[in-house]
Amino acid sequence: MPQNGANGGLGDEILNGFQMYLKDHDDRLGNHPIRLVTVDEGETPETAKAAVEQLLKDKVRILAGISNPQALAAVKDTVEAGQVPLVTPSPSLAALQTANYIWRTGFITDEPGRALGRWVANNADGPVFILAEEAPGVLDDVRGFVEELTAARGTVYRQPVYSTPGTKDFSTRLGELQEPAVGALFCLYTGSAAVEAVKQLKAAELPRTLKIFGPGLLTEGEQLTQQGDAATGIYTAMNYSSDLSTLSNRRFVSDYQKAFHVAPSSLAVSAYDMGTVLDQSLALAEDDDTALGINNAISQLGQIDSPRGPWQFNQNRSPLQKWFLRQVKADGPVLANVLTAELVTLG
Repeated sequence: MPQNGANGGLGDEILNGFQMYLKDHDDRLGNHPIRLVTVDEGETPETAKAAVEQLLKDKVRILAGISNPQALAAVKDTVEAGQVPLVTPSPSLAALQTANYIWRTGFITDEPGRALGRWVANNADGPVFILAEEAPGVLDDVRGFVEELTAARGTVYRQPVYSTPGTKDFSTRLGELQEPAVGALFCLYTGSAAVEAVKQLKAAELPRTLKIFGPGLLTEGEQLTQQGDAATGIYTAMNYSSDLSTLSNRRFVSDYQKAFHVAPSSLAVSAYDMGTVLDQSLALAEDDDTALGINNAISQLGQIDSPRGPWQFNQNRSPLQKWFLRQVKADGPVLANVLTAELVTLG
């Protein structure tokens, strides 16, 4: 996981979620006591690949972590050649679904858009303007959104508008959102770009009737804190909401907030579930704890009980899970992604 730099916050969320699982299970996985040692993923796909290569040289039998889709894509061939299972909470590019040794507890990058597409088609007031960063995972998301939107007889306003990674000024594009023909905005940014985009959307004084939609990462975690009131009203699709009313989630959220003084993110929950997968597969592989034996054990796992609700791995080694519609609203003294509706099951 990344320990510093631009992705350091993602590393913190992964570590927090995984530590919560260990705390809840007396620092044991598969009936074995655990001493947690972390390795720095670094800030680039190349540094992530180098870290995995070193771990394989150290003869590890299972890998856990990775924070972002590009790093995960970079380590795929190394993991597959090493035949050592990797359990990752990172979102995964759609092209990686053929990997035999990579198990995802998060989601595939086209799924937030797919989850939203039909709902937006039925609730937008006209054609949807798409504003997005030109990055591989985002392109997956746009494709999934457009396919589901148009299948439900929704329409895209002209063509999607893409900005290059690192763009800080979106003002040249926001003027088009004033056009009467635009019925809604689908906005796809993450990290610091999501913070800048949302703040500039607020400053643009768009029509109050214009609904803004996005994948959950648009307003997730620390980004929402930095966006502040500018994010109010934005709808997002995600596989988790911290206000899900299940007993396991209420307990998880309470314990997480006490430990880290923030609400858990989807990535933190995926890291918690990474702990569940490791725990159950290591227990199941007790008679064959080789890398191949552990990989086979993961394939035999059934339903995973999670704060987000029950899910299970599909044939592509990613979750079959529910997706939820959230809206940024005041939740007591803070802004939160408040659960609005259940959208669809994907996977």
